[in-house]
Amino acid sequence: MATQKDLDFTYSTIDQIFRLSMGETADFSGAMYNGNFSLSLEEAQRAKHEFIADSLGINKGSKVLDMGCGWGPFSRFVQERGGESTGLTLSQGQVEACRKNGLTVHLKDCRYVHPGDYGIFDAVSCVGAFEHFCSIEDWKAGKQEKIYHDFFRAVYNLLPKGGRFYLQTMVFGRNMIDFEDIDIKAQKGSAAHVMALMVKEFPGSWLPYGLEMVVRNADPFFKVVSKSSGRLDYIETIRQWRRRFRTFNLKKYWLYLTLVPNFFTDEEFRHRVSIFRISPNKICFEKEIMDHYRIVLEKK
Repeated sequence: MATQKDLDFTYSTIDQIFRLSMGETADFSGAMYNGNFSLSLEEAQRAKHEFIADSLGINKGSKVLDMGCGWGPFSRFVQERGGESTGLTLSQGQVEACRKNGLTVHLKDCRYVHPGDYGIFDAVSCVGAFEHFCSIEDWKAGKQEKIYHDFFRAVYNLLPKGGRFYLQTMVFGRNMIDFEDIDIKAQKGSAAHVMALMVKEFPGSWLPYGLEMVVRNADPFFKVVSKSSGRLDYIETIRQWRRRFRTFNLKKYWLYLTLVPNFFTDEEFRHRVSIFRISPNKICFEKEIMDHYRIVLEKK
């Protein structure tokens, strides 16, 4: 799994830049346009939150666990509905930002939560965190399936019978290349090159191989209520993010300037901040190297 250090790079290093671009409790995961790309980014993110809350039956008094809560957008939405949200993240920057904004968030590995930590929940959501549970080393060691199986069992133990779990995650798509072909020196924009940038951008993380791998490991504990691809929605979400990152803000551009020395002296850093120059994940979605799914599950 991605370590706290890995996630602190991905999320804490760009913490202030992200919040200055998107807002204090903005969402750093795919929005939900459902084909209506005239929606604003905020409208599409709210549509996603409404879909999750409706799918999980979240209402006044609902106790919800928000795994990989990010900067707390869904936790905030749960509060708006009158529910009680507990958020978990491995990014110290996100913990501090969420608590500053009045949210209950803990620095905790989602994979190892049990009822003795925070009790039983009416519903559980996991938007994006699943992508970080397996590392390349875990995959090479043949541990990927067990990691997912154990995680679903942990979520199962946090819910009452019939309780629902929402999982949103990237997966490798039908055009995923062989691992041996991934090469940071490959032609720019090629599958080999953008996948190498993805590995740099999200250290310690390796995706599941398709929806089938996710469902197979959930099956002993959950039945699938609904599933849908959000690949096209994610492409539009990234397009909107990139526009926001470029929008001028004096403090934000000062932060960009503070990164310049690292850019010239650290090759690894240059690869990792490629998100600000090109968008490897957007290209991966466009080429169907990656896909993206929203899955509603119910405890058996």
